[in-house]
Amino acid sequence: MDGLEVIECERCPELCASRSRIVNGTGPEDAELLFVGEGPGEHEDEGGEPFVGRSGTVLDDALRDHGLERDAVRITNCVRCRPPGNRDPHKDELANCREYLEREISRVDPELVVTLGKVPTEHLLGRDAAVTKEAGTIEDARLDGTAHRVLICVHPAATLYDSSQQGTFESAIATAAEVAGVAESDGSGQSRLGGF
Repeated sequence: MDGLEVIECERCPELCASRSRIVNGTGPEDAELLFVGEGPGEHEDEGGEPFVGRSGTVLDDALRDHGLERDAVRITNCVRCRPPGNRDPHKDELANCREYLEREISRVDPELVVTLGKVPTEHLLGRDAAVTKEAGTIEDARLDGTAHRVLICVHPAATLYDSSQQGTFESAIATAAEVAGVAESDGSGQSRLGGF
């Protein structure tokens, strides 16, 4: 573990048995925005990259709509191995992988950590969360001994199953871009890159 990549890990026997590979985060080591999902799904496990399935397309589209490209942000997960049947990670699995996640956040030191969904939100904030109601809000959290700003966001997949979540998701992504200072309005309502 160099702070960003886990090369081998046997901490979670069930996840080790179900994974085909460890899926590490992708994106710049000094990204202003770091997005955190819950864990790799089938497509991520096959491809070795987080958020490459349908929800990844939703995330990519939202980033682009707000003046960002995927390769300008860092994307990772709470756990780096696919849970069987794409189930939510268990608490012990989240705890086993927490050190890796915190080291990654510490190494990247983003302006803003964006949690994508209930699992990463509750895991990083250490409390129950009503994500659909709290989306777009920012809290401070101590991660690896350092204070970080955390923006709550619904999971991109939520927009696929409930179209009413689209606006909530888009609004949170817009907030992330604004707070990180990577997108700014050009007066037309469209975002443009700033600071790159």
